[in-house]
Amino acid sequence: MTQKTKRHNDPALAEARRNQVLCAAADCFRRKGYHGAGMAEISKTAGMSAGHIYNYFASKEAIIESIVERDMEEMFSIFKEFADKPGDRVTVLLDGLDRGVERHTDLNQGALDLEMLAEAARNEKIANLLRESDSHARDSMRELLVGERGPLQGTALEEVNARIEVMFSVMGGLLLRKMLNPDLNINELHKALRPAMKTLLLPFE
Repeated sequence: MTQKTKRHNDPALAEARRNQVLCAAADCFRRKGYHGAGMAEISKTAGMSAGHIYNYFASKEAIIESIVERDMEEMFSIFKEFADKPGDRVTVLLDGLDRGVERHTDLNQGALDLEMLAEAARNEKIANLLRESDSHARDSMRELLVGERGPLQGTALEEVNARIEVMFSVMGGLLLRKMLNPDLNINELHKALRPAMKTLLLPFE
């Protein structure tokens, strides 16, 4: 077996090359938009030939699909952390707000998120991927709220679902606020957000 064949069959190397392409593509999409960033631009940023990239991804759309899947894996990891952490579930979730606020006020990441949503408006396949990701996120959050140690056990499912929609709307809207108001005070935002989220995490009296 030649050294070239060994490299091609090395799973760790292949995964590293895939991540290299995904990071380069994400950077290009943020800077130039989905349609403005062609495979030539992505290959230049990744430091490999377009032909080499096609060994790992069949198309630019396949790259976007993998970026969405990577974000889903990161999301599932965070929800699992919350589920596995001992102690009061409400406290665990409120303590995790810092990470959520940081993620949703990161304009660098946010530019990519907005580009994905814009492409979803034109591309039904991408739209379905994002909807699937959102559905899984809602399922995971629902399990945290009504499953074992969940603070909303016994609450009507329709109410739990509505609360999740409000929570996700608040967190998702932080990106728009940060974009429109770059001077947004994150520390004060935390102070205002914590009691608001606590209200949504506890049964109404």
